Amino acid sequence: MKKSIFAGAVLALILSGCSSSGEPQVDETKNVDAQQVETVKTETVAAENANVEGSNEGMTSDSNEMSISSLENELESVYFAFDKFNLDTNAQEKISKNSSTAKNEASAYTIKLEGNCDEWGSDEYNFALGLKRADAVKKALVAEGVDASRITMVSYGESNPVCNDKTKECWSKNRRVDHKLLP
Repeated sequence: MKKSIFAGAVLALILSGCSSSGEPQVDETKNVDAQQVETVKTETVAAENANVEGSNEGMTSDSNEMSISSLENELESVYFAFDKFNLDTNAQEKISKNSSTAKNEASAYTIKLEGNCDEWGSDEYNFALGLKRADAVKKALVAEGVDASRITMVSYGESNPVCNDKTKECWSKNRRVDHKLLP
C-alpha cells in the first residue's frame, strides 16, 4: 500500500514538472494568494493524471468523451461586466439551467469552472479576478443544490480568449466562466 502511494506521489511530481498542456503557470513570487496558486497547481496535476489514465481506456474513453462533450454543450458560459465578479439576473438564470444539468445528466462528473478575463489589468490581477468569478459561480451552483465536492476551479486570467478583436463587444465575450466536465 505504501509503495503504491509513494509511486503515485512520484508520478504526480514527474507529471507536474513536465507539463506540456499549455495551461498557464502561476508565478509564485508575485502577490497572489497561496491558496489560489495551490488550486491552480492541483487542477493542473489532476487534469494531467486524468489524461494519462484516460489514454489506456480505449473505446470506453472515446464514448465517454462524446458523452462529456455533448453534456458540456448544454452548459452555458456565465458572463460578467467589466472588472466585476458579481452575478446578474441573466447569469443567475444560466446557473439555474446549468445546475439542473449538473444534478441530473452530468451527476457522474466533476465540474471544472474556468475563470477568464479580458486583456485589461495585470496578469496577477486577472488571475485573481478569474478565480473570484469562478468562486461566485461555484457558490451559486452549490446554492442550487450541486455538491461542492464535485466542483473544482481554475483561473486562466486573460490567457484563454475566445475573441481577439480590440472592441468592447469582443472583450465582453472574454469575461466569463466556462463549465467543463471531468470524469
